[in-house]
Amino acid sequence: MSLSSSSSLLFIPLFYLLLPLCWGGSSTYTSPRKPRYQLTTDFYKNTCPHVDQLVASITSQQFQDAPVSAPATIRLFFHDCFVQGCDASVLISSKPGEPASEKDAEDNREIPVEAYDTVSKAKQLVESKCPGVVSCADILAMAARDFVHLAGGPYYQVKKGRWDGKISLASKVQYNLPRANASMNDLLKLFNSKGLSLEDLVTLSGAHSIGFAHCKHFVKRIYGTDSSMDPRLLKSLKLSCPPYGGNIDVVAPLDVMTPFVFDNGYYLNLEAKMGVLGSDQTLFSDARTRQLAQAHARDRNKFFQAFSESMERMGSIGIKRGWKHGEKRKVCSMHA
Repeated sequence: MSLSSSSSLLFIPLFYLLLPLCWGGSSTYTSPRKPRYQLTTDFYKNTCPHVDQLVASITSQQFQDAPVSAPATIRLFFHDCFVQGCDASVLISSKPGEPASEKDAEDNREIPVEAYDTVSKAKQLVESKCPGVVSCADILAMAARDFVHLAGGPYYQVKKGRWDGKISLASKVQYNLPRANASMNDLLKLFNSKGLSLEDLVTLSGAHSIGFAHCKHFVKRIYGTDSSMDPRLLKSLKLSCPPYGGNIDVVAPLDVMTPFVFDNGYYLNLEAKMGVLGSDQTLFSDARTRQLAQAHARDRNKFFQAFSESMERMGSIGIKRGWKHGEKRKVCSMHA
């Protein structure tokens, strides 16, 4: 499978270097808040009954033509939901003379264009069959689900009924997304602020099974005093990521063993001290999350079930409904 992308990313083939390696109590949490508006799987039953199939026809072709679309779109959905809720505000393009939109925030500029292309193509197709009915926010949620499944992960029903957001500000992004070297306390505080639990934190992090990271997100870790990384992985990363002046397009897979397959290998990597990001490795090094990370490493099916449930909870963050708080866009990059 090729990682061809118009983003011109340079992939570090760490899994080839590391193939000889072997993978070698209940948590307490705050219950997620119930969304103000309830979503339903059959929201478009009468207005666009085949919307899932329409979106799937686009995602399946995108996955074949540009595999990077999968991790990129899943990441795009996470970034959308964590900043002002799942309302497709991340898709809005900035306008000259106005405050920059979320899309132009530093954290989102790294997301490959294929993610935005996927949603745009799906929206165009859906609009041709069901004009003015399906929100961009729902299309993004369905596309993320499709790519999880296409990459080998679970297929789950996406609840729908989101409206698109009317506000998109780059200034809202940075402090609403996890940092690459965040501490466990910071991660738990952030997830709790979104109505998500410790279990959701550990489980949703499994999306890094097919994710990638630029050197700048882990370069301080590999040249710092952190000794929680396998020395062979550390050596491999240093070969492609110098402490200063490296190629900004170089990326490393967050799952160094099966980077193109959505599975539970990510958690096996953490056990073997092969987490690339500090915020990933802390899931295993911190006693509060280690037990669940180990459980996901041992049972792929239970991880898949938990991931499906956590994606549903995340997909319910900050739901907009009605013209006072939301809009229905015809073009996902432009406000209605």
